[in-house]
Amino acid sequence: MSESPLYDVAVIGAGYVGVPLAATFGEAGRRVLVVDVQPTLVDALNGGVSHIEDVSDERLAKLVEAGTIVATTDYAVVKQARAVLIALPTPLSRQREPDLSYIESAARSLAPVLQRGQVVVLESTTWPGTTREVLLPILEEGSGLKAGEDFHLAMSPERVDPGREDWTTKTTPKVVGGIDAASTRAAAEVYRAAIDSVHEVSTPEAAELTKLLENIYRGVNIALVNELAQLCDRMDIDVWEVVDAAATKPFGFASFKPGPGLGGHCIPIDPFYLTWKAREYDFSTRFIELAGEVNNNMPYFCRSLISQALNHGARKSVAGAKILILGVAYKPDIGDYRETPAEKLIHLLKNAGADVAYHDPFVPEFDGMTSSPLEPEAYDCIAIVTNHSSIDYADLVQRGKVIVDFRNATKGHEVDGKVWKL
Repeated sequence: MSESPLYDVAVIGAGYVGVPLAATFGEAGRRVLVVDVQPTLVDALNGGVSHIEDVSDERLAKLVEAGTIVATTDYAVVKQARAVLIALPTPLSRQREPDLSYIESAARSLAPVLQRGQVVVLESTTWPGTTREVLLPILEEGSGLKAGEDFHLAMSPERVDPGREDWTTKTTPKVVGGIDAASTRAAAEVYRAAIDSVHEVSTPEAAELTKLLENIYRGVNIALVNELAQLCDRMDIDVWEVVDAAATKPFGFASFKPGPGLGGHCIPIDPFYLTWKAREYDFSTRFIELAGEVNNNMPYFCRSLISQALNHGARKSVAGAKILILGVAYKPDIGDYRETPAEKLIHLLKNAGADVAYHDPFVPEFDGMTSSPLEPEAYDCIAIVTNHSSIDYADLVQRGKVIVDFRNATKGHEVDGKVWKL
């Protein structure tokens, strides 16, 4: 390729990973091309309008106006980039198996325009072996080039935590593993131009498994406290008090909180990429599968807790009860509702005959509904699914009839017979 490419980096995928990645490289003085198949999204980005909460319109507009970030739907422009970073979704199929269709489609579009000397890095979370077994052959076949000889190929899994300000794309260490030592070095050099810390590993498989381990660690430990919460309910012990007390130990314990189920782009999905791949090796990942079973059961347990609270606190059944779900985002103070447990809980309550509404200051529309005003007196029960910090929980307890708190948001404001907790 040309010794002086027009762009330092091309980011394929203008999502929650790609846009912050592009902004981070842009703010480091690098020229960035963003590639996405959605024309309306590309037009918005070129107009300085961001659809990603972590990148404000003001932040993006400065980079667009400076000519640092340019978006396109045309893969041919990628010829002019020194490095190509693939940041696309890797969901699960209806059968709970890995769906790599976005990556495969992008690779087929990228291959014909791939240039000698380019660095290609996969950022998408996936099973160990994807970079070498899926991405590499598509790129080689479509380009006529040889990975490791004509172009560099590596894996560097994203580590995005939406809404977080203490650890950003720039400050979160980057793990990089290439198909050979030269690819690892080349990819690491790309990231060191914009990321504070880069950690090199020996292979893309090691990088792929690193990301899965990070998310499995959280999933398994959340399942542990979720199971403990169900036991505490039977034993009439406050699980929140127990977790807080255990967290006072300065060593050997990491605090995880129970809740109504897993949400977000990683923990509910990523562990199953490894369980699927493990079967190829005649290996059963029992901890991961058991954790998934416990976590997937939590919306059902929470529906039962709502039923119990209505029955004992208001002498009402779920059928016909007016229930407000407070918070549908998967975590506090953001509008991201991917894989939120609120969706399953709402469907379970509706199937039981409840009249369900929701209130979320960050999510104006959800699951065919619009966010209702927060009027506690209007509902038989309010279920706190997401503990947004802007809510006055003391006032909520005072005005509400029955409160079911799955997040310990009412701590210090509990009223016997009115507040029920996970």
